Amino acid sequence: MTAADPRAKLPDAPLADNERLKDQSHYLKGTIREDLKDPLTGGFNGDNFQLIRFHGMYEQDNRDIRAERNAQKLDNLKNVMLRCRLPGGIITPQQWLGIDRFATENTLYGSIRLTNRQTFQFHGVLKDNIKPMHQWLNALGLDSIATAGDVNRNVLCTSNPVESSLHREAYEWAKKISEHLLPKTRAYAEIWLDGEKLHSTEDLVETPLPEAVKSGDATEPVLGKAYLPRKFKTTVVIPPHNDVDLHANDLNFVAIEEQGKLVGFNVLVGGGLSMEHGNRKTYPNTAKEFGFVGLDKVLDCAAAVVSVQRDWGNRSDRKNAKTRYTIERVGLDVFIDEVENRMGCRFEPVRPYQFTGRGDRIGWVQGEEGLWHLTLFVENGRLLDKPGKPLKTGVRKIAEIHQGDFRLTANQNLIVAGVPEAQKAEIERIAREHGLISDSVTRQRENSMACVALPTCPLAMAEAERFLPTFSDRIDEIMAANGLQDEYLVLRVNGCPNGCGRSMLSEIGLVGKAVGRYNLYAGGNRQGTRIPRLFKENITEPEILDIISGWIARWAAEREADEGFGDFAVRSGIVAAVENPPQDFWA
Repeated sequence: MTAADPRAKLPDAPLADNERLKDQSHYLKGTIREDLKDPLTGGFNGDNFQLIRFHGMYEQDNRDIRAERNAQKLDNLKNVMLRCRLPGGIITPQQWLGIDRFATENTLYGSIRLTNRQTFQFHGVLKDNIKPMHQWLNALGLDSIATAGDVNRNVLCTSNPVESSLHREAYEWAKKISEHLLPKTRAYAEIWLDGEKLHSTEDLVETPLPEAVKSGDATEPVLGKAYLPRKFKTTVVIPPHNDVDLHANDLNFVAIEEQGKLVGFNVLVGGGLSMEHGNRKTYPNTAKEFGFVGLDKVLDCAAAVVSVQRDWGNRSDRKNAKTRYTIERVGLDVFIDEVENRMGCRFEPVRPYQFTGRGDRIGWVQGEEGLWHLTLFVENGRLLDKPGKPLKTGVRKIAEIHQGDFRLTANQNLIVAGVPEAQKAEIERIAREHGLISDSVTRQRENSMACVALPTCPLAMAEAERFLPTFSDRIDEIMAANGLQDEYLVLRVNGCPNGCGRSMLSEIGLVGKAVGRYNLYAGGNRQGTRIPRLFKENITEPEILDIISGWIARWAAEREADEGFGDFAVRSGIVAAVENPPQDFWA
C-alpha cells in the first residue's frame, strides 16, 4: 500500500472480528445447517449468530418476559425476525395471502410488520420453523437474501402509482440494481432450499462487470470474500417525492425524465443516519451529489460505488465503516474520481431536480392509465388484528378480490394499486369495516413514524412503536389547541441511535437514551434534506411535551406562509441549522 493510496489513511489497527468471521464463513455458509439441528438452544451459536443476518434474519427474544423466564431458570425465548427482499416494495395479492398465512400459523405474534425499508418482516419465528419459512417464501417467488448484514440491502423505489409509466421504469431499475449487487454465493439455496433454484432469482441475466470493479474473487466478484465493511443501502427516487428519504442511504439514483421518458439518474452517495450517543466519530450526514449517468451506465455506476467502498472502507472500526465516513476520510473528489475510473466514464453535470415533500398521499388517487390507487395509513406498519380493528384480516380480504398489486411504502404504509372503477367501492367498504380507513386520522399522525424497538429489538434503549400512538394523541391535542389541526410536522421516534426510525431526518425527532427517556432533536425539514440538531438530552415524555407545546404555539403565531416547523425552528433560532457534519452536529 502506497502513501497515495487512500487506504493508507486508515488507522493502524487490527481488523474487526466481523472481518474474520466473514472470511472464514465459506461464503456465508458457516455451520448454520448443523446449528439448525442443535436442540439445546433456540438460537444460533458462535459466528452463526452474525451470519444468519446475511440470510435476512436477526436473532431476538421478547424482552418483556426475560426476567420472568430467568426467574424460572429458563433460557430467553429465542426466535428470529426475518426481513424479505422486495425491491421497490411491490408484491402480488397471491404472495400477500401466502405471507399472511405463514404469519398467522407460524409466528409467535401473528403480525406482519411493514418496514421503512419498503418490505415486510416476520417477528417471532422459532427455530423449527426457520427452514420451512424460507421454503415457503421461495414457493411464493420471494427470498430474504441480503436484507441484512454487510451487503447491499433491499433497494427502495419511490411508490408513485400515479405516473405509472415512469414508475414502472424506475421500479425495473430498482430490481436490476438489487440483482446486480446480490451476493453470488449459493449458501442461501444450499442451507434453506436444499440446493434448489431460487424462484425469485433463477431467471436473472448476469450483466458483465467492468474489470476495475471485480474483487479478484471468482465466487463474489462484486462483494469479495469478506463482503462489505458495513451495511449498504440504495434507493431509486422519482422527484418531487422523496418518500424513500434518500439522505438516509449510501447510494441514490434520482430519476431524470425528459418528455415523459426516463433518460438517466443523478447519483448521490454517502447518506446515513446511525450514530452512537456521545461518540463524536459517528454522526448522521446527507448524501453528496456525484453527477448524472445515462441508463447505459447505471449498473456499472452502482457496482463501482460499492467496490470503492468495499476496498477503501474501514474494516477495523465498524462504528466508522459506512460509506459517508470513507468519503470524509479520503475526500469527496478522490472518491468520485475512483468511481469514474472503475465505471469507465465521467459523470455528467447534475441535472435539475427538486423535492417538495416525502409523505404518502393517503386515500384514493387516479393514475395516468385511469386505474385507482388506495394508500392505506398503517400506524407504525404493524398489521395485526386488534379488538374493533382487525387490520390484518382486512388486508387479507382485499387481497382475496384485488386484481392489481400491493405496494409497500418507505413510510410503512400500504398501497392497493391498480384498482378498476368497478371494484373501488367494494375495496373501500372492506377497508373501512376493518379499520384500515378512518376519517379521524390527522395529517400529523400520517406523518409520524417509529421503529420497532421494545420488546423485540435487542438494541432498543427506549420504547418507540408502542410509545408513538399515545404520544401522537398528545401532539394532536396540542396542534388542535393552536388551530393547526389540519397541519403537520414530520415527527419520528427511534428506540436507540441506530437510525431505523429515521429521526435524524425529521422536523422533531426523539432518540431513546434509556427507558422513558429520549434526546430531543429539531430543525430538519419537510423535504428530508436537512439533519436536525440536538435540543435537549435525556428528558422524559412530560418534559418533551412541555417543550413541544411551546414550540407549536410559537409556530402557530409567528410562522410565515406555508412554513414548515423545521424551517421555522431554524429561522426563529430554536436551533441552528446543521450545515457541516460532524463539526456542527456535535457542537
